[in-house]
Amino acid sequence: MFWVLFLLVAWAVTGLNCIRLCVAASEAAPLPEGTGSDRELSLYEAAFLAGGPQRVTDLTLISMHRRRRLLLAHTGWATVVDPLGEDDLERSVIGAIGPAGQAPIAAVRSTASTADAVRVLADRLVGDGLAVPDSARTQMVSAVRGVRAAGLATAALATAAVLMAPLDGVDTGRVLAWFTLPLLLVVGCLAIARIEVHPYTRWASPDGRRLLGSLVTQHGTGTGGEHALLASVAVLGVGALEDPELRAALADGGSASAHRSL
Repeated sequence: MFWVLFLLVAWAVTGLNCIRLCVAASEAAPLPEGTGSDRELSLYEAAFLAGGPQRVTDLTLISMHRRRRLLLAHTGWATVVDPLGEDDLERSVIGAIGPAGQAPIAAVRSTASTADAVRVLADRLVGDGLAVPDSARTQMVSAVRGVRAAGLATAALATAAVLMAPLDGVDTGRVLAWFTLPLLLVVGCLAIARIEVHPYTRWASPDGRRLLGSLVTQHGTGTGGEHALLASVAVLGVGALEDPELRAALADGGSASAHRSL
């Protein structure tokens, strides 16, 4: 009766991970109430809510490049043109490039995305109730991944049990029927998580996403001048850029080639 042992293991793995997801969901909700649900977002704030710290860094790099304060080459290198940043985020980018005045874009993005200026921005948005706290998002993402892994493990155990069932003289249909129960539990938990928990795995809270929608409605995407272009980058990422060389400079491939050239 080895298949029964496999079934018990499947139930244990599934049950523990589903309980973990429920606990993470209860700890994450409700999000802290804030007073920022009716204010207008800055482009930096919109970038964080739409794509997190790296989106903020990308927006800063693009803004500085378009104002000729920074040169982003399609080969994946950033060069300082004006060493005096106009705000804390620009100064963090310049500091990430270093005293040599030139550095791979991939390294700049990695360093600037963890700078104090980005953390201050994140803390302000969390305090206003517009961003999901990092701890809540991390726990939720980890719990959802755990349930998915439990589903794969249950499927693997079911396969092994079916292969061993003839040796025990047990009908394979009966074995599959028993393993269907933990699989249904996994599917149900993931379905509920998609509806109830998924908002907590994003950067923006429900209020933050509403303000992001208002920003898109006001400025559109891709047209309408410099501010509209930067708003598109903040909301959609570097894919909103029409300049192919600038997209190449910020693309993962360009960053990788820059690392290989070191």
